[in-house]
Amino acid sequence: MAADHRVTIYEVADRAKVSIATVSNVMNKPDRVSQATRQRVLAAADELGFVPKVQAVTLARRGTGRVGVMAPFTSYGSYLRRLSGVLTAAAELEIDVVVFDHESAALASSPVLASMPIHGRLDGLIVMGLRIEDAIAARLRERSLPTVAVDADSALFSRVVIDDNEGGRLAAAHLVERGHRRVGYLVERQVSDYESQAIRRLSGFKQVMEAAGGEVVIATSDNSVADARRAAALLLDVVDRPSAVMAHHDALAVGVLLAARDRELRVPGDVAVMGFDDGEAATAADLTTVRQPFEESGSTALGVLLGHIDGSDLRSTTVLDVRLVERSTT
Repeated sequence: MAADHRVTIYEVADRAKVSIATVSNVMNKPDRVSQATRQRVLAAADELGFVPKVQAVTLARRGTGRVGVMAPFTSYGSYLRRLSGVLTAAAELEIDVVVFDHESAALASSPVLASMPIHGRLDGLIVMGLRIEDAIAARLRERSLPTVAVDADSALFSRVVIDDNEGGRLAAAHLVERGHRRVGYLVERQVSDYESQAIRRLSGFKQVMEAAGGEVVIATSDNSVADARRAAALLLDVVDRPSAVMAHHDALAVGVLLAARDRELRVPGDVAVMGFDDGEAATAADLTTVRQPFEESGSTALGVLLGHIDGSDLRSTTVLDVRLVERSTT
């Protein structure tokens, strides 16, 4: 065979006495092929020197070619953007993704994975925005299921996160630079008292504001534009109204903008408004916000997960950068 000859899938199929589709399934969707057939095809590929995508071969030898992603998708559109990052990277590697929705951590009585509705075999799991309690983490470890946490804490698994405290500090610094000293903060209501991303973000915000001699007035809201619009009354309907309002995320900030309009307040002349995330709502409202890289967090998590599937035991924490996006509302 010529040195520059690249072995094709057709040659592997001929050597293993199977169809082209079977070879493709062995490399990309191994659960669809019997173990005996999979071993025969992999042996033929080795003999011929067939070189498919590295990740596909890893999954063919180790598992099913399928990973799971669990997050509160129906509660927060931001997790759909993270999922988009996972799906884009997975499509390039011909990996199947199984999606599981979960109750929002802010609304759950205990912000953990209450159950693991995983049907069928998975090579790995990405958990987004949900704290994994110790008992479930132990269960995942016992099952030898590689797991990566995104936008959440974990003592056992690799993580992909942003520095929420720093994000809050960045937002406060922007307002301090513009002379704001009495500032409202609209935070999402949560049932339990765990240290969520919201609490860390607010903590960073208060540190900078208080260091500048400022004051932070806090109000809480459910996770909706409508409730944020109502909750903003606690910040705007007072004699000593804050000169600016920071919201935990962009949708809540849109509620504040609507509340300001209801009261014929000029933005930013009478009250400045900021959000966090930089999603479509922020673009549509021309909202000053702090951007976090959602799609990158998803693709990064998949890359970390594939490393664990390939045998890496190195627990890592990847911290992605946030940045200020200044628009008309400040």
